[in-house]
Amino acid sequence: MTRVFSGVKPTGHLTLGNYLGAMRRWAAVDQHEADALFCVVDLHALTVDHDPARVRRLSRQAASLLLASGLDPELCTVFVQSHVDEHARLSYVLECVATDGEMRRMIQYKEKAAKEQRRGGSVRLSLLTYPVLMAADILAYAAGEVPVGDDQRQHVELARDLAVRFNQRYGHTFVVPRATRPEVAARVMNLQDPTSKMGKSDDVGPGIVYLLDEPDVVRRKVMRAVTDSGREVVYDREARPGLANLLEILAACTGADPEGLSGAYASYGDLKRDAAEAVVEVLRPVQERHKELCADPGYVEAVLRAGAERARGMARPTVDAAYRAIGLLAPLAEGAGTRAGVTV
Repeated sequence: MTRVFSGVKPTGHLTLGNYLGAMRRWAAVDQHEADALFCVVDLHALTVDHDPARVRRLSRQAASLLLASGLDPELCTVFVQSHVDEHARLSYVLECVATDGEMRRMIQYKEKAAKEQRRGGSVRLSLLTYPVLMAADILAYAAGEVPVGDDQRQHVELARDLAVRFNQRYGHTFVVPRATRPEVAARVMNLQDPTSKMGKSDDVGPGIVYLLDEPDVVRRKVMRAVTDSGREVVYDREARPGLANLLEILAACTGADPEGLSGAYASYGDLKRDAAEAVVEVLRPVQERHKELCADPGYVEAVLRAGAERARGMARPTVDAAYRAIGLLAPLAEGAGTRAGVTV
């Protein structure tokens, strides 16, 4: 079976965009058709200023929501990144293969660094190098496919480049992965700014539908979504991004085609009402299952413990092979003694 790796970053509450763009496919397709690993990538949450207690809280919530979305620990591996040391071990080795220019060309780094500098803050080195850690997340597990949204494809390309470069210089060690994406709603946009993605790390929430929003909150946010000038409901991502976003959300929730849906509506209001109800119904089973999991924290902890152990067993052979290939001395066997100050 093809091995698939993907993850969610606990920098904010998970959103409708995370669910429609990735998590739902993981549960419906990837865990059934591949040897799949799904990870709460908490190390990535440390690249910006953060509250440690909030990171821990959001990490637990993200793990619970992954399970609530339909991931089955009998079918896939669910774990927390920092619980598996191989991620950090491989990240440094890959930093020794990556270049400064590659890091500085990463679109997300440029955007986040500029935003931080406008605030008058400093940029952490980890923000520059975290795409290498993301590459380590993927390459450690010999993942052939990485299901991601459009905004993460550049990072998967970096992982491919580093794998090829390492293999050419030091001998074949890594599987070269490829990015995959769902056909509809791969990138759900902010309801108040349909030119920007619905990101969980945003500071304001009116344009963001969170997975744990109450139904009335969901309806209010969708009904207040920004639309475009004109009265005709048409699907045009470039000229009518607000309408296109609503049509894509409705299509993703109902299994319809966004362009075909556009002809069924005479007004923006009708479209918004149907989109709001469709989102409420899609989120209902996720929220119900999440409540059950919150009432049984021991189950979630057991899943994460078993997942980390399984992930560690998958990653360690590849990471050990990378250490050997790049020239690092293998650890000494237990019981080795010393003589004259020299290890033997």
